[in-house]
Amino acid sequence: MTSWDTARAIVEELASSCSDVVVCPGSRNAPLSMALAAAEGLRLHVRLDERDAAFTALGMARVTGTVVPVVMTSGTAVANCLPAMIEAHHADIPLAIVSADRPVRLVGTGASQTITQQGLFSTVTPTVSIAEASRPETARATLRRALAEHRQAHINVAFDTPLVPEVPLEPVAVGQKVASISPKPRDWGEVAVDLSAQVLVIAGDGAWTVEGLEDVPTIAEPSAPAPFHPVHPLAANVLLSGVDIARPEHIIIVGHPTLHRDVLALMRLGVRTTVLTRGDSYTDPWGTATEVASSVRVSGELNHTWLELIDAASTRAADAVRDTLAEDDLGFTGLHAAATVADTLEVGDGFFVGASNPVRDASLVGLPFDGVDTYSPRGTAGIDGSIAQAVGVAVARQHQQADAVRAPRTVALLGDVTFLHDIGGLLLPAGSPRPENLTIVVANDNGGGIFETLEQGASAHREIFDTAFGTPHNADLEGLCVGYGVAHRRVETLPELIDALAESCDYGVDGIEVIEARTTRATRRELHQRLNEKVAWEK
Repeated sequence: MTSWDTARAIVEELASSCSDVVVCPGSRNAPLSMALAAAEGLRLHVRLDERDAAFTALGMARVTGTVVPVVMTSGTAVANCLPAMIEAHHADIPLAIVSADRPVRLVGTGASQTITQQGLFSTVTPTVSIAEASRPETARATLRRALAEHRQAHINVAFDTPLVPEVPLEPVAVGQKVASISPKPRDWGEVAVDLSAQVLVIAGDGAWTVEGLEDVPTIAEPSAPAPFHPVHPLAANVLLSGVDIARPEHIIIVGHPTLHRDVLALMRLGVRTTVLTRGDSYTDPWGTATEVASSVRVSGELNHTWLELIDAASTRAADAVRDTLAEDDLGFTGLHAAATVADTLEVGDGFFVGASNPVRDASLVGLPFDGVDTYSPRGTAGIDGSIAQAVGVAVARQHQQADAVRAPRTVALLGDVTFLHDIGGLLLPAGSPRPENLTIVVANDNGGGIFETLEQGASAHREIFDTAFGTPHNADLEGLCVGYGVAHRRVETLPELIDALAESCDYGVDGIEVIEARTTRATRRELHQRLNEKVAWEK
């Protein structure tokens, strides 16, 4: 069997259950790249950077819920996919890395671009190997089994020379599409819930609408489903006050909440705490969970006294945010930018929100919104590959609505450090599917604004703060966008941002537009202090 025979078999198998594949150019993966380019019924996305390739696939998979394979050559190209694999694992998003490798006889010999690729993702998933010159039916069966058994899969395919056929390429025919292969969710069983107790739901990334808990007060992070009875996260201050009437009696955790310290502190109150999960892991950072389940069986009626109290606390918190934003002496901050973006989101829009300050700001101004699909890298809460993920989200959404008159609007909100960390995500080679209506808002406060609100941002540490944490970069974002051929617009005031977003909403964007909002972080710490004072419980 030749490398070409093996590659064709792998691509035929991928095409039977996948619609999109991301590939990076390389030599050792030439058989796979050529077979993918010749395959019928596959959308091929090309990226020059394996790290961005994997995060692009992750962004698409966040939208579709189905695996998007990533194909690359041997060596460090494979290792560059590790950050996306880790995020996929902790966020429970399907992802498959299909890496080309040298024949086993060359591993360990010092041969060029040859490393030990077995076990590169061992903390996430084992490596499934396909040996050089494998029979086509063996390669297909091995690949099918790997995708069926591992939600995050690493398939390592060894190719020997010659890598490409001597005759002209023939189309790689794809038979009838079958359902995407993916491991079944784990069922942890059912638990009883008495709604007459003071029940509170905390929903994080990966949460779902739990049957029976629809009407229960819920603190939901931006990428969780929009609850029917939302509770503002700053209301946690009241619930932690020590006053019995405000103390939850039963806390139910759904998904992976990570954003707010006060909200997470509710898990340590010593009351009954139920964790709901449908995966192999669950969120219990302090080991305080009373029980773990996947569904609930409810009884009793909601406690109306509890509902009135928690509604009052939530309204007070939401009002505190808007009142504080109206105080002129704070200037134009990232929280102002997040509120403006949130106010322009419409039903049917998609929203990708970066880690660090943006996702916290989005939570404070009222997300999640019903009718707006929100995505965020909350698995490991990293800033890695955020532009690539936003591009993947936008492309996947427009594929889902291919018959629409205009591509669906996708808005991304990123910090400046996050944007610069993945600036290569703006590089989209010609011929690959491109976003047709993606607006990226960059809240640029020239450095690490998130640290202003943390312990190291206190006045005692200001002498070293900028060197170690603030890290002002003074980067020319407009010049970078011009270099990548991406439209750029700079705004310096709140009214200018409102106008820019209104225009992108009214007229759409022909591709990708970056709106750089020049914000300040000088008042960040003061802003949060004022918020905390406004919502503090008066005993």
